[in-house]
Amino acid sequence: MRLAEPSEHSGVPTATTRYHLRERLLPAGHRITATRSAYDKEHLRRLRLVQALIQVGRMPVSAAREVLAAVEDDSLDQLARLGVAVEALPHGPEPDESSPSTAVARRTAAELLRRCARHFNSALADSSQAFGMLVAAIAALHHLGYACDTAPLLPHAQQAAQLAVVDLDLAEEFAIPAEQVAAAVALTVLYELVLLSLRRPAEAEESNKRYGSGS
Repeated sequence: MRLAEPSEHSGVPTATTRYHLRERLLPAGHRITATRSAYDKEHLRRLRLVQALIQVGRMPVSAAREVLAAVEDDSLDQLARLGVAVEALPHGPEPDESSPSTAVARRTAAELLRRCARHFNSALADSSQAFGMLVAAIAALHHLGYACDTAPLLPHAQQAAQLAVVDLDLAEEFAIPAEQVAAAVALTVLYELVLLSLRRPAEAEESNKRYGSGS
């Protein structure tokens, strides 16, 4: 198919598709002549993934390029490929090491991981960006005086572990390893938005039951 066709099928303007090609977010087309290339269903699938990461997941182009490079890295096994891809995803702010709350948060995060070692022992090492994001969040809770010991955090950790099973089960519905990694990354980014979108009205409903009419 011509370059315009993946754009038409995906709803992405041709100019945007050309930009993704220049930024190496899409693989080059199959060369037909010196001035023409052809594109296939793989380009269409990748174009949709790129748009989901950038437009819906608000991922910077540089981060999306790094994630997609990991997806395509055949030198890595499936576990390493997925680990590199997920680690390349945008994360929250780094912990403020000058804050006294950060030291407390590190101890709390370490204890939380110890109690949930079955789920997070290898995935949330203390050198990972995700661990830093966890520490920063707990430190903010501690600084504000909100509950931030392991008791209120445990249910969140347990639910996260269950959601990880669901995500990877869905990703494994794809036959090709690279597609599985791409799906796992997309699900990580997009299902976080689904979770946030569901949590807010759920808390509003629970508030209504507790403090409102309950209707």
